[in-house]
Amino acid sequence: MPTFHNDATLPTPTFPGSHVVLDDRYVYLSGLTAADIQGSEAILGDVGEETRWIMRRVQHLLDSVDCTLADIVRADVHLTDLEKVHDLDAAYADFFESPHYPARTCTQSPALLDGANVEITLVARRSDDDDLAVNRG
Repeated sequence: MPTFHNDATLPTPTFPGSHVVLDDRYVYLSGLTAADIQGSEAILGDVGEETRWIMRRVQHLLDSVDCTLADIVRADVHLTDLEKVHDLDAAYADFFESPHYPARTCTQSPALLDGANVEITLVARRSDDDDLAVNRG
């Protein structure tokens, strides 16, 4: 049975969804933008900085459910301007150990909520130890 979790450091979702959903094997994170993170207003418009803010918050969310960035198996990235994909890639790559990158799709989205330029959604695989804890609980 899935469990649903909202992180206290993020605004409560205004959509009918949760920040994090856990099942026996995977962690699913809803799309996250820098605009969702308090204090990020100053960096909106800088694709590299938005990406760094999001990835640091992703790291925090994963830590809260006993996962790491190395557990990410898939990421969906939405970018308002594909001409800036190199800025995104440079920041995004810093969070992974080359060549162990998750599978990824990057699409251009004409508009993201609240003026954000980057949105990242992902799936991480839980370790076998986590699976055992879920099955025992």
